[in-house]
Amino acid sequence: MELILNTFGTYLTKDLDGFVVIHKDGKQRIDPNKLKSISIGKGAQISSDAALLAIEKQIDVFFVDRSGSPVGRIWSNRFGSISTIRRHQLDFVFSAQAVEWIKDIMIQKIDNQIAMLFSLQLDDVVLNRKISTYINRLRDYQDKIKHLEGEVISDIAPTLRGWEGASARNYFEAINLVLPEYYQFKTRSQHPAMDIFNALLNYGYGVLYGKVEGALIKAGIDPYIGVFHRDNYARPVLVFDVIEKFRVWVDYVVVRLTMQMAIQDESFSQKEDGSVWLEALGKRILIQSLNDYMDEVILVKGMQRSRNYQLILFAQNLAQLFLNSKS
Repeated sequence: MELILNTFGTYLTKDLDGFVVIHKDGKQRIDPNKLKSISIGKGAQISSDAALLAIEKQIDVFFVDRSGSPVGRIWSNRFGSISTIRRHQLDFVFSAQAVEWIKDIMIQKIDNQIAMLFSLQLDDVVLNRKISTYINRLRDYQDKIKHLEGEVISDIAPTLRGWEGASARNYFEAINLVLPEYYQFKTRSQHPAMDIFNALLNYGYGVLYGKVEGALIKAGIDPYIGVFHRDNYARPVLVFDVIEKFRVWVDYVVVRLTMQMAIQDESFSQKEDGSVWLEALGKRILIQSLNDYMDEVILVKGMQRSRNYQLILFAQNLAQLFLNSKS
């Protein structure tokens, strides 16, 4: 279970051997053994006793900004053999292995985007033909990425960045074709979003950032040592690399919510500058839908695993890849 505190005035403290959430409607006691993480938004508070209990139980605690992205976190010092893995992680970043690794991440990202577009095809011959055109474009970019060559990341970074951006533009143009008119958007907008679809997408990515960063930290990996994203000072740039493989999970949830017309006017607000922000109701609907999707158990390589567990396994395997890497 994940505890999300994003209502102003909410307070998390400790009572005996458990957590207590105090809010305007009363108190709620929560068993710490059932918690995996605690997300704290602006206006909510946590006591030092509750923080220490979370550390004891190895519960991830992170603080998020208005867009749902983590800006700080508390974690147990028992998470991973960080110093050993970090040394190998640095070696990996400047190796030829890193080139193949990031290419594989981007190829998988486009694979996921293609699968997403196939799932959107409807009983409309003209619309399906348009979507097929976009799918073919994505396959072209995927093929170009497969044939990129370089000894280190800097050799391929500018080209890879351009092709990845172009494929993303085609992908979202295709998605926009099938959205109800209420949710259609002019362009992909971030920081801030300028429409409800992008507001949902940005907040969902923010939640996923927190999950990815937590999985990396628990595996003993330094999220600030990136492979492809290496130029952003004081940012967990490895999270930006890894999340590319999993973004489609958020895309799927957001598209389904919009197709079901689940997010209405009371779920968001529009500011004077035209930016659109999710309000409490919209956040609750999106977070619950995303968490349900992440907890869903599916068949992966012959094994029944939740998407949350897939993320944990990916981080553990990445730590092993770093340890076994050769510079």
